[in-house]
Amino acid sequence: MPSISNLLIRNLRDVFGENDATRRKVAINEIYTEDCVFYDPTKGVFHGRKEIERIAGAIRATHPDFQYQPIAKPEELGNSGRIKWVAGSLGKAPSYAGTDFIIVRDGRIAALYLFFDPLTR
Repeated sequence: MPSISNLLIRNLRDVFGENDATRRKVAINEIYTEDCVFYDPTKGVFHGRKEIERIAGAIRATHPDFQYQPIAKPEELGNSGRIKWVAGSLGKAPSYAGTDFIIVRDGRIAALYLFFDPLTR
């Protein structure tokens, strides 16, 4: 069973950071529960793997060159975890920052909460 830290990293890299739709779908099926939910403060609430696949693809389409880079080690507490990250084009200043908070059930992400953070420069 993957660790909570591993799920956080895979979500950044293999779901929201993946341009290939087939690889992204495989990752979503591996790391999310069937009844998962994603809370995005600007786009709304998304239920189920298909909706996460759709919104992750839509986000990637707007910024296909963006990389998501953790700026701190993942933190775990009970069945939850969080990771702080920045996003932007390689070699340039980050365009935005955020924190992902997840709730894990049976070794998979049951809920993902996205918080946008102020960029510190």
